[in-house]
Amino acid sequence: MKKRVVCFGEIMGRLNPEGYLRIAQAQKFELSFAGGEANVAVSLANFGVDAAFVSKLPENDLGRYAVKSLRAYDVDVSRMAWGGDRLGLYFVEKGASQRSSTVLYDRKHSAIAEAAPSDFDWPSILTGVDWFHFTGITPALSDSTASICADACRIAREKGVPVSCDLNYRKNLWSNEKAGNVMGSLMPFVDLIIANEEDAEQVFGIKAQDSDLNSGKLDQKGYKSVAKQLAERFGARRVAITLRGSLSASDNDWAGMFYADGQFYFSKNYRIHIIDRVGGGDSFAGGLIYALLSNYAPDQAIEFAVAASCLKHTVEFDFNQVSVAEVLKLTGGDGSGRVQR
Repeated sequence: MKKRVVCFGEIMGRLNPEGYLRIAQAQKFELSFAGGEANVAVSLANFGVDAAFVSKLPENDLGRYAVKSLRAYDVDVSRMAWGGDRLGLYFVEKGASQRSSTVLYDRKHSAIAEAAPSDFDWPSILTGVDWFHFTGITPALSDSTASICADACRIAREKGVPVSCDLNYRKNLWSNEKAGNVMGSLMPFVDLIIANEEDAEQVFGIKAQDSDLNSGKLDQKGYKSVAKQLAERFGARRVAITLRGSLSASDNDWAGMFYADGQFYFSKNYRIHIIDRVGGGDSFAGGLIYALLSNYAPDQAIEFAVAASCLKHTVEFDFNQVSVAEVLKLTGGDGSGRVQR
């Protein structure tokens, strides 16, 4: 029987110039749909999981188109709330070489940001569910969405449903202080904390020592300390941290660390030539959730998550488009990129 995962958050329209054009050069924009938790739901559905995405969308053509984009990947959208005035948007300008990628948000007053706790019947939504996932972006949207996340986490705990949260700090949505206060109140409900090299520091003031994000230098000892502090402060059973060495906008080193049952597990490192990095962290989360639901050993789980995310960096737009077989092929050592016939 398939495992069932519920993901809660915002789905937005993504607009980007063709290729590597800058926004100021664009004559037209390509439209796709994405959002942290929606990206995770699509990854899980591609891996054969019964994945559901819950949000609130305006009942107009854009809202319906967003839902259609999820249905195309067999994501369950039957518990969607409808109402509000607008779908949030964001613009992506893909970087290259020494020019960074940039993201411009237009999401204020979106339907989900103005949702009310009464829009979601969590006791019903979380019945028969094997996992619940959200990110730090969703409680940052408004005080109301923070309250909704708290309701969902509380009901999940009552029902014995494991909860994962990707911290995903966004400085344009809230301050470090407010993020720390709100996320600190949610973390005691979270079984698996997922973070990148900046999140723990920005949200909770926990910094990886002897690591320089700009130079691409990463120190394993520092990240062990970060994971252990997060687990001890909030009582999380497991902590996963993505390790990105940014050589340039086009080329990154990519690896991960998993702290589980008092042990540390580091994946192999991949050097990636990037096609589209937006959504890379979400594909890591989706891969890790799938591996844990499939009873992978901790060392195998982190290898699967990192490989899934490595492949996502080669795929246009936010949704990952890879299968379990493709991920396992890479974890098995075949990263040659040779034509498959």
